[in-house]
Amino acid sequence: MIRVAIVDDEPLALRQMESYVSRIPFLELVASCPSATAARPYVEQVDVLYVDINMPDLSGMDFVRSLENPPLVVFTTAYSEYALEGFRVHAVDYLLKPFSFAEFEASALRIRDIIEHVRPAAAQPKALTFKMDYKTVLVEPDRIRYAESMSEYLKIWLMDTDIPLVVLYSLKRLAGQLPADRFQRIHRSYLVNLSQVREFSRTSVVLEGGITLPVSDLYRRALREALSR
Repeated sequence: MIRVAIVDDEPLALRQMESYVSRIPFLELVASCPSATAARPYVEQVDVLYVDINMPDLSGMDFVRSLENPPLVVFTTAYSEYALEGFRVHAVDYLLKPFSFAEFEASALRIRDIIEHVRPAAAQPKALTFKMDYKTVLVEPDRIRYAESMSEYLKIWLMDTDIPLVVLYSLKRLAGQLPADRFQRIHRSYLVNLSQVREFSRTSVVLEGGITLPVSDLYRRALREALSR
């Protein structure tokens, strides 16, 4: 999961960005801040800052310059003349307002590619820990075939058994703990191990063993790109 913070003094812009982030399965919103001052405590907690340039008191550009060890930065502004200056302070992207969800999604995918290339493989957990029935169960990621969300609970289907684990866990949290190059959300209720996919159509995937799961519009493009990689 890529943790992000949004910084913008315009309430409507903040709400739009919050909506966009919520629609990207691999982004997690940590903070939505109306000023650079409000964002400063969250800088060390996030992977990416989305920062408006034109803000009162402290501009987005000056805010980023003041950070000793900034995360990845994407500047957002209605003024294209700031683009060059933005890249001079090592911004990884630049979104010109008003930008569409498609433009935001394309930027998020580029950021994911950047992060996946710089994060060491060792950062991925060797085993996941789940509490169930007064005991702790360890599950190696490669054993997971797919996961199914049921409100507050998850059914986790494993390679070596026909009986799923049922745990109090969110699908979004699980997706953030699994290797992004091997697991993919395909629906608000399903996540799959890409090695198990045998067929892929516009509306469904077929896994090893003939298991058919739905694919939603929101995740279709990301799934296609993941399978192509």
